[in-house]
Amino acid sequence: MTITHNQGFPRIGARRELKRSVEAYWRGDIDRDELEQVGKTLRAHHWTLQAQAGLDLVPVGDFSWYDQVLDLSCLLGAIPSRFGHPGGEVNPDTVFGMARGYAHDGQPTAACQMTKWFDTNYHYLVPEFRSGQRFALSSSQLFEHVSEVQTLGYAAKPVILGPLSYLWLGKCTEGDFDRLELLDALLPVYGEILNRLGNQGVEWVQIDEPALVLDLPQAWKNAFESVYSRWQPDGVKRLLATYFGALGDNLDLACRLPVDGLHVDIARAPEQLDALLDRLPPYKVLSAGIVDGRNIWRTDLDRALARLERAHHRLGERLWLAPSCSLLHVPVDLATETGLTREIKRWLAFAVQKLDEINVLGRALDAGRDTVATALSEARAAIKARHCSTDVHRNTVRKRLTEVDDTLAQRNRPYPERAPLQRAWLKLPLFPTTTIGSFPQTPEIRATRRDYRLGAIDADEYQTRMRAQIADMVQRQEALDLDVLVHGEPERNDMVEYFAGLLDGFACTTNGWVQSYGSRCVKPPIIYGDVERPAPMTVEWIRFAQSCTDKPVKGMLTGPVTMLNWSFVRDDQPRARTCTQIALALRDEVLDLERAGIRIIQIDEAALREGLPLRRHEWQAYLDRAVHAFRLCAAGVADKTQIHTHMCYSEFNDIITAIAKMDADVITIETSRSDMKLLDVFEDFEYPNEIGPGVYDIHSPNVPGVDEIIRLMAKAARRIPVERLWVNPDCGLKTRDWPEVEKALKHMSEAAAQLRAMPPKPG
Repeated sequence: MTITHNQGFPRIGARRELKRSVEAYWRGDIDRDELEQVGKTLRAHHWTLQAQAGLDLVPVGDFSWYDQVLDLSCLLGAIPSRFGHPGGEVNPDTVFGMARGYAHDGQPTAACQMTKWFDTNYHYLVPEFRSGQRFALSSSQLFEHVSEVQTLGYAAKPVILGPLSYLWLGKCTEGDFDRLELLDALLPVYGEILNRLGNQGVEWVQIDEPALVLDLPQAWKNAFESVYSRWQPDGVKRLLATYFGALGDNLDLACRLPVDGLHVDIARAPEQLDALLDRLPPYKVLSAGIVDGRNIWRTDLDRALARLERAHHRLGERLWLAPSCSLLHVPVDLATETGLTREIKRWLAFAVQKLDEINVLGRALDAGRDTVATALSEARAAIKARHCSTDVHRNTVRKRLTEVDDTLAQRNRPYPERAPLQRAWLKLPLFPTTTIGSFPQTPEIRATRRDYRLGAIDADEYQTRMRAQIADMVQRQEALDLDVLVHGEPERNDMVEYFAGLLDGFACTTNGWVQSYGSRCVKPPIIYGDVERPAPMTVEWIRFAQSCTDKPVKGMLTGPVTMLNWSFVRDDQPRARTCTQIALALRDEVLDLERAGIRIIQIDEAALREGLPLRRHEWQAYLDRAVHAFRLCAAGVADKTQIHTHMCYSEFNDIITAIAKMDADVITIETSRSDMKLLDVFEDFEYPNEIGPGVYDIHSPNVPGVDEIIRLMAKAARRIPVERLWVNPDCGLKTRDWPEVEKALKHMSEAAAQLRAMPPKPG
């Protein structure tokens, strides 16, 4: 019989139960026992769902209070000294302290750095290593969860990140050394983990090594062979799992490693299947990730079966079936979704439905297609209906695409000629202060949006309430003496979802929640068809905000690349084509804002880097497309209109040339968690335009002091001329509370005033 299993299940709960309980614990509304009970209930429910879907093995270790990489650091005892961990068992408070920025005694300290998990929309907490790092088994959470699932009567398959991917994803914080030097200290602890799991009766352990889909230096390739040859646990079988792309030049290496099974991503890289069938040793299981764990489209079961039947003929029972990767990246259950039309809903599969697809494919292989004929027929009909839908294809959009040429993506003058015009018009001081866009989403704001959505208030009342919120936010910013203001975005539920709800070709869900990081969840929109803008989306809100002040107010838009990368994207045309459609729709909004008298327009591209392909030889084509899309939506304005963009929580050094080519007049980026280290690239690259390095980490409750902000800006001034520096937070402030926001922004404004009085000397 064909073994079916899963790489991981969404841990947040269909109704975001985990988020609500974790945040309640942070507030002190529930105690540790109540928090633990919520987690235990969720885990049991998710394991039961997977077992009832027919899976032979259910994943354990995919549950986390915050992040699975952070959990592994705690399991291995790799806890930075600043958190004051006293040793022994790591508890949730230590986990939260590392994520949010406080030590064992409750005192504020720098949180662990957060960055993107490969090319997904999920963020992980970066492991920190020092020379001579010691590791020790320091958490029993994984083993307790194994006991829980065994008590329920299900076969557990623990999932842990492998030692080489763990080291690859970490950073050296004390001294410059080769992370591979830590393997001798690390491997014995991995051995302890597997031995303990074996003693619990576990047969298979999934060892995730996603680094194998990357361009690896030869030393790391050699380390894979050495590590897996040396690390031979007794009594436990290892399934080495890769995902997010093709193994490429690492395929032979992965096939050679002395493990019992290999999981590969067939959904995203079907072309590698034949090579794997030819090279896989005869003793080894091949787990085919045939159902896409990254997107929400229904699987073409006929096409999937055609691939699997060929493999099944070669491998027989050595062929296993699974989603391509953890289902962490998709919503939980389509059955709870009420916001989509029946037609669109028919085209989709969320996590629960993807498990059903795996079950259908497994039964078809074992007992023949006739045994699942109804399921195959339903899938076939849904895919045909989507292909033929008139809602998907719009002739007006197709015609406009044919009219796009390079001139539409060019500003009239280069930045050195635009900048004096903008300064003369805006009359901003040295070190101008601003924020990224959003302000706290208070219960009152959320209630107003909810009441309007449910019909409890009419459009006039909604507009009145929202205008009052905007006026209040403008007044607060004036009181803080900020230089460039924002309207605060009270009308926006999310920076992508808001625009998706106003653009044709997008659909928004009601319960399609996906974890972004920690307790932060988003509802990625679904791009199902050709995109166009039926009407202005932000103009009236920004125009009203500008009427409340003599200071400039920024128009706030989400850029085309971020709209694309933070959505579930249609798979029936190239992503670049969809991105161009979005760019043209946003170009219309930019021009309408300018016509309304808005002098500064920010087009956020927070997700530009996270769409970067995992293989470097594919980078340039992606970056060229991304830069062109940004410029296409921004370049139609007059020279004196200042275009801003924002990027957060990514490494920028290796794409700085492309960022410069975007030709935004001002870019704001996250730098506070890295202590401005992200600006090191400017020692060798002369960035031509203006830049606002973030000085306030908005993902931590800690409020930066005036001296700290001055220190950070002084570091920035060593790399960027002071006349081109802005002062701003790392990111939007919607998740913070007003008291800490106002205190931080007051410090920011005071720091800017001191910097103007005595600007830092360059060099």
